[in-house]
Amino acid sequence: MTSKKIWRLTVRGEFSAGHALRHYQGKCERMHGHNFAVELCVEGTNLTTDTEMLLDFKVLKTILRETLEGLDHRILNESPPFDRINPSSENLARHIWQEVATRLAAHPDPQAQKVRPYSVSVAEKGQQSATYLELTG
Repeated sequence: MTSKKIWRLTVRGEFSAGHALRHYQGKCERMHGHNFAVELCVEGTNLTTDTEMLLDFKVLKTILRETLEGLDHRILNESPPFDRINPSSENLARHIWQEVATRLAAHPDPQAQKVRPYSVSVAEKGQQSATYLELTG
């Protein structure tokens, strides 16, 4: 039996933003804000030959920081795509996953192009979070 070796790296970030949940029954339907915590996990199968790393954490932290800058100190309901879809933690996690995937694929470091997002978790409070991932068959 052969095994497939996979490495996963995790970095964390945060951003502050306001949002109102459309069609929600309760206080969260009104505009309010959060300090969102984000956890990004990427995976890959190939380490670099020289440093034997999947990807430099510095590159991954920069990609996450640049992604979150587009959300930080915004009213999410006024910013695409959340001007059309609900700015729920679930949709935020998917949006961040997609943005990170695009940034990794276009990154000048060829090693960044060899990893893919595994999961993104978004927490409005420390006690709960929403996680998005795409499994490949």
